[in-house]
Amino acid sequence: MHALVPLLSESDLHDLRRARGMLESPGLAAQLANAVGAPMEYVFARRLPAPVTRLINSTTRKALEQSLRLATATLDADARNQPARSGVHAAAVATTGALGGAFGLFGLVLELPVTTTVILRSIADIARSEGEDLADPGATLACFEVLTMGGRSPRDDGAESGYFAARAVLAQQVAAAAEYIAAHGLVSNGAPAIVQLLAAIASRFSINVTKKVAVQSVPVIGAVSGATLNTLFMRHFQRMARGHFTVRRLERRVGAAAVREAYLALEPEDAAAA
Repeated sequence: MHALVPLLSESDLHDLRRARGMLESPGLAAQLANAVGAPMEYVFARRLPAPVTRLINSTTRKALEQSLRLATATLDADARNQPARSGVHAAAVATTGALGGAFGLFGLVLELPVTTTVILRSIADIARSEGEDLADPGATLACFEVLTMGGRSPRDDGAESGYFAARAVLAQQVAAAAEYIAAHGLVSNGAPAIVQLLAAIASRFSINVTKKVAVQSVPVIGAVSGATLNTLFMRHFQRMARGHFTVRRLERRVGAAAVREAYLALEPEDAAAA
């Protein structure tokens, strides 16, 4: 490690190892395949029909638009550093998954906005527990960033972090949207800066939604309930959120450069063991 890294205490490095272990863990696709006991190649070999993919994409976009206001509306922004109620939120999406799964694709249209809002609420709850000020537009939009994080892919360059790559993709859109919200508030989801950010997030989040729908549509996996898959879906994003906001907490304390250097210097096996 270089000169910047000693700014982090042993406790900080312990937290960073845990965060890296979460953020660079196997992606959602691998977790879904493992959950149903089938190889990824088998589960995702079939392409969903084009109309289904279009429905998922449009429903995801609408769900994000609806969630932008609702996810943090009933959270007390002043109650920072309080433990997150992750179990309650996981139980909630299990219920929506069970109800939505009973009605096929029609159920998805009704279920996804609710599930997305609950996931974002859980992410915001975790953010608050890590000291984020949810009154800050940047903190609120950082919750949406979590939806684009899927863990490391086998195709990832070993020299780069899947986590920092995901953050870099959205950096400009997040900054522009945060500046707009700070100046005008959430007066309109149709503002260009917000529209561009939601489009970028929706395009990535819908990939994960499509994977979940693909698993549910495989005939031999009919025994796996919507509740089980939704719980896995939620747990994945809770892990991403805990890792993401741990990194942001450390960045606020010692600076982004020091945290990034220490993160990238950690050996993969160290992170996995955390």
